[in-house]
Amino acid sequence: MTDDGKPGAHGHPRQRPPLRNWTFRVVDSFDVPPGMRRVVLTADDIHDFAYKPGQAIVMMIPLPDGGTGRRDYTIRSLDRRRGTISVDFVLHGETPAPTWARRAMPGDTIEVKGPRGGTVFQPNADWHLLTGDETCIPAIAHILETMPAGTKAFVFIETSGKDGEIALQTQAETAIRWVHRNGAPAGPSELMNGVVQDFLLPLGRGHAYLIGETSNVRRQRHTLIARGLTRDQISAEGYWRPGRIGGHDHVND
Repeated sequence: MTDDGKPGAHGHPRQRPPLRNWTFRVVDSFDVPPGMRRVVLTADDIHDFAYKPGQAIVMMIPLPDGGTGRRDYTIRSLDRRRGTISVDFVLHGETPAPTWARRAMPGDTIEVKGPRGGTVFQPNADWHLLTGDETCIPAIAHILETMPAGTKAFVFIETSGKDGEIALQTQAETAIRWVHRNGAPAGPSELMNGVVQDFLLPLGRGHAYLIGETSNVRRQRHTLIARGLTRDQISAEGYWRPGRIGGHDHVND
């Protein structure tokens, strides 16, 4: 089966590639805007860690019953000189991952698998469209920071309001718009899909990176295909959906 539970080509099962196991140690942890906790991690073999901006790691987060639960978190940055990676956690309530991030102390260890994920920068595109919500800010920020100078990028990020905005650093030629829910709850909606419908597609061959709540990502993907983008011009991944704990959805239907 494929990552989304569908059969591969010719009906044969297609398995996920095995993910490497890592033992990471906490180096530091501190709060960062908007309402996140950044945990800086290292490992003895960190210099073997190969990833692309936009990919995630699967963290074995401690649970209240003494077990662990798989949680996918995007890599916020990698510092080759210091030999560290950073992961940002949205601080939403007393759920296991934010709780672990708040309590993380230097020397603590955590088991990790990865990296994984295909929503990564496509250098051959003439222009780039990135959309997401609060959970996607670390991924979008890191992709923008690592884009080459002169890259044309159009960025739409959904937040609850203006207090969810942060400064984004990039050498790319970017048009950034923050889309506010204005009191509406996060979750399935037509808000970002409406933005994508109204987006004037630039000339040339573009690539879209759609991340966020799964049903919102799927709606945007369908809209862009209807507007003429081919499936290989769209990277789409659902970071979360109501009622689901952990995991990402590879949206290709």
